[in-house]
Amino acid sequence: MAAKDFYQVLGVPDSASAADIKKAYRKLAKQYHPDANPDNAQAAERFKEISEAHATLSDASKRKQYDQMRRLGAFDAATRRPPAGARGGYQQEEVEFGDLGNFGLGDIFSSIFGKGRREDVRGETLEAVVEVPFRVAALGGKVPVTLPVTEPCVTCKGSGAAPGATLDTCPECKGRGTIAFGQGTFTVNRPCPRCRGRGKVPSVPCPTCRGAGQVRTERRVLITVPAATEPGDRVRLKGQGQSGPSGTPAGDLIITFQVQADRFFRRDGLDVHCEVPLNMAQAILGTRLKVRTLEGKQVLLRVPPGTQPGRKFRIKGQGIEKNGRRGDQLVEVTVALPEKLSNEAEAALKEFAEKAGLPH
Repeated sequence: MAAKDFYQVLGVPDSASAADIKKAYRKLAKQYHPDANPDNAQAAERFKEISEAHATLSDASKRKQYDQMRRLGAFDAATRRPPAGARGGYQQEEVEFGDLGNFGLGDIFSSIFGKGRREDVRGETLEAVVEVPFRVAALGGKVPVTLPVTEPCVTCKGSGAAPGATLDTCPECKGRGTIAFGQGTFTVNRPCPRCRGRGKVPSVPCPTCRGAGQVRTERRVLITVPAATEPGDRVRLKGQGQSGPSGTPAGDLIITFQVQADRFFRRDGLDVHCEVPLNMAQAILGTRLKVRTLEGKQVLLRVPPGTQPGRKFRIKGQGIEKNGRRGDQLVEVTVALPEKLSNEAEAALKEFAEKAGLPH
């Protein structure tokens, strides 16, 4: 059986963009996920191939290494037989290709000559978009996030076996956990679809996870939001992603922040802006106002007589702090005019206008 091309596995050309690769993966993963295909070994193997292809092609550096191997003909070699009568020039070597992304190009060639190393397989990196309140984004804080994840089954502790059942050597892979594909000078090993790479199969499958050793669940994570966070900012949380197969380390979690609008504040760099209303008398005669700051304190603002609508006042040091610098709070005043006056108030206003020399 020929080693499959990762681009063919996902059904995309080798010129596909990262977005096209992600779209193809999501569609196929949903179709062949073990949860949607219980007790279907072919679907399980297909899902493994899809995940393997996506793990490599979705990472720019891993994809570059893979493309280099592809151009060098490593995958063509998997289907090529040595010429008839050739001696001494062809010795079959096995390379663990199940997690190409954990190999450097030099590591792959070292593996062919028996000097390779393989880093631990890790779980999948998860990504999530999190909306945070304006003040939390500005000042920093913590927000809870609920993530759909696949975790080891608590009933069987990831073994896939029902309580009291035995674990026997997998008859398909003979306990290795991998199945070899290809022939000639290059052989590719992939996780065994029967035992899911564990090398053991249960005499009775776990009733909770149906032998998969994993279940879909939700995990609640408390995310630290850095101060001065802006929409589109991202953070990577090591080891908070998908659990790794067979007890291997978990992947990472990448959070992209979106910031909710605030009723009172808006941001401009490190400065924050707000509006406060004045009545006609306050604008004409002047007043003192209590203005709420970003941190929830109240500052007394002096508004001088004759303040015009749209005038801005600056409160120093009450903006957003970042890298040792802190912005200000800019307060813009608006003037609210009464829609209707009493007869006495209207007469008084006319008298005021006449004395002030204002046309009316």
